[in-house]
Amino acid sequence: MDRVEASPSLELVNLVLNMQARGEKVYSLAIGEPSFDTPREIVDAAYKAMVSGDVHYTSSYGTMEFRDAASRKVKAKNGIKGGVDNVVFITTKLAVYAALMAASQEPYEALIPDPGYFYSEPVVLSNGTPVYYRLNEDFSLNLDEIRRKMSDRTRVIIINSPSNPTGKVYSKSELAELYELCRERGVYIISDEAYEDIVYSRPNFSVGSLEDEPDLVVTLFSLSKSYSMTGWRAGYLVGSKRIVYLVNKLLENTMTCFPPFIQHAAAYALNHGDKFIEEFRREFAERRRIVYECLKDADRVHLNEAEGAFYVFPRLSIQKSSTQFARDLLQKHNVALLPGVSFGPSGEGHVRISYAGSVEVLEEALNRFKTFLRDYQ
Repeated sequence: MDRVEASPSLELVNLVLNMQARGEKVYSLAIGEPSFDTPREIVDAAYKAMVSGDVHYTSSYGTMEFRDAASRKVKAKNGIKGGVDNVVFITTKLAVYAALMAASQEPYEALIPDPGYFYSEPVVLSNGTPVYYRLNEDFSLNLDEIRRKMSDRTRVIIINSPSNPTGKVYSKSELAELYELCRERGVYIISDEAYEDIVYSRPNFSVGSLEDEPDLVVTLFSLSKSYSMTGWRAGYLVGSKRIVYLVNKLLENTMTCFPPFIQHAAAYALNHGDKFIEEFRREFAERRRIVYECLKDADRVHLNEAEGAFYVFPRLSIQKSSTQFARDLLQKHNVALLPGVSFGPSGEGHVRISYAGSVEVLEEALNRFKTFLRDYQ
């Protein structure tokens, strides 16, 4: 645990909490959490399961009801050719660590995106060494960079599409090229697709669909964003039977199992929740439009195209670090966002703006951000 570093964004989060404790209003663009409550139908499904007595131990793999729903969903929607034996119910953040543990039985190297989500910590926790691979300027995969960074100790590469923090959605062609490279080298691909349903200009493509059956690709899915179920900690992993078996060994010796009523609600969401996905996607698309409309002519802001998720990752023309800028913005204008360096060395000079919150907060925060940046030294 001593090798695990504190998140660079932790100081900012603590500042926000201290300000709120003093009764100050904070306009947050920092948190990647939908402002919507979980749809009532899904809540009712969990409630009915609880009152009917579905509150006891269940399989550490997950309930058969959920695994069947998930296997049918990934086959129909993602093109992944797997059955119930290729699915385990697990919250997605834990799934990153569990997949790394399952894919690597000895000290190893894992390639992680730069900029990208907070993957270095689970790599370290699983006795690995994180090795950053830089993305192209438009945040697409740089296959030449990935080839250069691979070594004899490389066991895993992690990809995240749609991406947190960049909003990039990888194309089928670049994912197919990555898959061929990893197949030749015997390297696992952990594909984090937590934002699979929040897409705008390009559909999500699952690299796992390139396999005749799950083998080198381990795909992670979440219900948090698609169905606004962040607090439920509901997700699942799809992989080879061997990977699923090893992940289950971790779960049965730590978690024992996840609550069956949550799994029942999650199965209900997968089976009946497409209407909620469409509703949320339309709302996020409108908030995305607001961001671009507000910032398109802003001084010193260079916007990237967000193809998915609910973030933009603009580059700022400023002299100070992204951490110092985020701290100053919070202290002087009560607006919270995350410094780009939190997401890797290449994130320096950028900030992550989340448009998952309410429209009212979003508009006020963006206006304050523009005003502050205009005269920022």
